[in-house]
Amino acid sequence: MRILVTGCCGFIGHRTTEMLLEKGSAVFGIDNLNDYYDVRLKNYRLKRLKRWNDFRFKKIDFLNRISIDKLFEENDFAAVIHLGGMAGVRQSVKDPHIYVQANVLGTLNILEGMRVSGVKKLVTASTSSLYAGQELPFSEVNDTSLPISPYAASKKAAEVMSYTYHYLHQIDVSILRYFTVYGPAGRPDMSYFRFIKSIDEGFPIVLYGDGSQGRDFTYVDDVALGTILALKKIGYEIINLGGSNNPVAINYLIAKTEEYLGKRAKIIRKPIDKADIPNTQADITKAKKLLGWSPKVTFDEGLKMTLEWYKENRRWLKSIKLAE
Repeated sequence: MRILVTGCCGFIGHRTTEMLLEKGSAVFGIDNLNDYYDVRLKNYRLKRLKRWNDFRFKKIDFLNRISIDKLFEENDFAAVIHLGGMAGVRQSVKDPHIYVQANVLGTLNILEGMRVSGVKKLVTASTSSLYAGQELPFSEVNDTSLPISPYAASKKAAEVMSYTYHYLHQIDVSILRYFTVYGPAGRPDMSYFRFIKSIDEGFPIVLYGDGSQGRDFTYVDDVALGTILALKKIGYEIINLGGSNNPVAINYLIAKTEEYLGKRAKIIRKPIDKADIPNTQADITKAKKLLGWSPKVTFDEGLKMTLEWYKENRRWLKSIKLAE
């Protein structure tokens, strides 16, 4: 039986799918290949996945209930890893409707497909953005009832809907709150990708705030492994997957990128966005206990691998349009 991965051409979805295949699993991947950011990155990831004989792909929008129902009717899935959806705090403030559609209604369609077809295991992606206003490090027991962005609100709604299906229909659910995932072939709307490309090409970067704000950067391979480990039977659990380090200041990210590229950043400063969290840091005690998971890649190691990937692919990345 195959594992269904939604959003398989996305950043985390691609690496999770690739790692599943490396471990000998068969994967059915779906993605709508939308143009939220430059689709060439998604096609690059998809091309890599198609090298595997045990990978099957279908272009499907999980907002299309008929297509999702048919997908579950025609296939016998052992589990679902639901990584499709809309990410990004600032963009969600500009266009909240699409976030509710993708992250709430899309998740509902997947849950309904599972219910009808009898699939009993769901791993799904949530976000550290839910921890706004809480003290560091963020723990799963913190109050997340007051999200400060439509993105966080939509992910909270998806978490709650998943619990409802666990309660009513005995679906085993692992909800993973990811902390600032970075790495090769990432999203061009994320700060590290924008900074790398802009510094290398001599364009100014936009820095919100003074750069002292920090993030618990987590390398994509670590996140993909944690996602796979969460396929175990667990009941219903919310689990942080984060680097568990002291927050890495954005100024440090910029400085290390300048150092590696041998170029100086030109910086345009703007006020910090009201929907942004000043600092993030994960308490991963639960991930260690339930999944036997902890991150292996340090920030400096991960950034170096990311920059090496960028340099190897610089020619075609030059034409990639950055998103904010």
